[in-house]
Amino acid sequence: MDKKTGKVYVVGHKNPDTDSICSAIAYAALKREITGNEYEARRAGQINEETSYVLKHFKMDAPRLLANVKLQVKDLDIHKIEGIAPNISIKDAWEKMKEHNVKTMPVVKGEELIGVISTGDIAKSYMDVHDNRILSDAKTQYRNILKVLDGTMLLGNEHGQFVNGKVTIGASNRELMEDFIEKDDLVIVGNRYESLACAVGIDASCLVVCHNAEVPDEIIEKAKEQSTVIIRTPYDTFTAVRLINQSIPVRYFMTKGPLTSFQMTDYVEDMKDIMTKKKFRDFPILDKDGRLKGFISRRRFLNSSKKRVILVDHNERSQAVEGIEEAEILEIIDHHRLGNIETMGPVFFRNQPVGCTATIVNQMYEEAGVEIPKKIAGLLCSAIISDTLLFRSPTCTALDERTARKLAGIAGIEPEEMARAMFNAGSSMKGKSAEEICFQDFKQFTVSDTVFGVGQINSMSKEELSEIKEKIEGHLPHILESHQLHMVYFMLTDILDETTELLCCGTGAKAPIVDAFDVPEGTDKVILRGVVSRKKQLIPALVSALQQ
Repeated sequence: MDKKTGKVYVVGHKNPDTDSICSAIAYAALKREITGNEYEARRAGQINEETSYVLKHFKMDAPRLLANVKLQVKDLDIHKIEGIAPNISIKDAWEKMKEHNVKTMPVVKGEELIGVISTGDIAKSYMDVHDNRILSDAKTQYRNILKVLDGTMLLGNEHGQFVNGKVTIGASNRELMEDFIEKDDLVIVGNRYESLACAVGIDASCLVVCHNAEVPDEIIEKAKEQSTVIIRTPYDTFTAVRLINQSIPVRYFMTKGPLTSFQMTDYVEDMKDIMTKKKFRDFPILDKDGRLKGFISRRRFLNSSKKRVILVDHNERSQAVEGIEEAEILEIIDHHRLGNIETMGPVFFRNQPVGCTATIVNQMYEEAGVEIPKKIAGLLCSAIISDTLLFRSPTCTALDERTARKLAGIAGIEPEEMARAMFNAGSSMKGKSAEEICFQDFKQFTVSDTVFGVGQINSMSKEELSEIKEKIEGHLPHILESHQLHMVYFMLTDILDETTELLCCGTGAKAPIVDAFDVPEGTDKVILRGVVSRKKQLIPALVSALQQ
């Protein structure tokens, strides 16, 4: 991947809310406008009903899921190369390698990878082969012999194979030739009549006639009767002998299975140990159906660059997309407390004490002098409405409200009407399981050795909040166990009354809440009046109580 022009993913946190999704879309659009490069908004989890309503309202597509940012084979610089057939000669394979400037070629049958041939395999064919029966053992086609010898077929079928016998040279007198030449041998001869006649008389399967010598008609007739193949070559005997082994098909020398190959979806981290333990220079890459996609070399593998990401609306490692430690983080745009994400080098980090990331993104449009499109304005306004609970949250600043009302004018919406429609969509339980409701807006935090999660549902209806409580309260212990948390909290927030009923689950979960908010001990219901913000009210107080 080219580090200057490769794709950059703009992504929010897991269990994304409206701000996380809308800010990612808007900021990716701004970066594309400013740089002309490829920035793509993605999501790190399932979109909730509130966000779905906003996207549909403004006719915007939901970002595609980014399950993780671990480097995969498909992200690498794969050398696309066509395979060669198993019956072509090692000379043709060598020519292909030079043409493509590679050291290894895939050998395929149809679309199936059956082996690989390397320069080392070809060198071995020259240096280690001392068997004069190797051409017949390899079932070498006569057309391969014709090609390497620049020959002409005087008699026989070029698609036939040399399947029996050895390769010999008919340069001796007749008596000696009769001693070592046997039926079905391939005999390399010059223009001596007695050598030709002797070879045909012994019933050789193939004659290779050097120097383009003329073959008498009676020899051809006799050869025809015995189905003897005759090939004529312009080369001398020494050259013909030296070249003929190059006609052996690659299947004879190729490395066969089980091959060390990788699939497009394999993770680079998992490949490292395998590659270091193997002597091969290149490794075949296959698709999910086992078809060859190309090769990855050790060099290309080592030079591979990480996936590049911009994080919006979070800077906690536990909230980030899976595999964030393997990615290259370029920027972080956020409005939360400083978390624990570490970067390999310095990054652009913009963190402001405002109620919504969308407010910061709007500022960046203004600073860049880029006009905000109507749909983007609608998304950013909706994000601010969502995060500030229509300006009721203590996290809301004057800048948030001023920005939202400006964006509402561009988008042609009324904030109050939009808020009601959004919150109604977000709190609707229709068709949802307890699990889906719990994780509609859920974040995980770590304080010292304590890991806890906090979910929240906002609604303008007391009746709806009561129904939600009844449905999810019994499910919280399951979340505690399945996600290996010490404590789980769930905020049922009444937007109009600006009150939250807090459900607490886990050993000692209620104690820090009692300490932080002066809740009467022994109370069954934990009612937090004036508390509507998870970020600015609940989390700071809870973290402080846990630290003490």
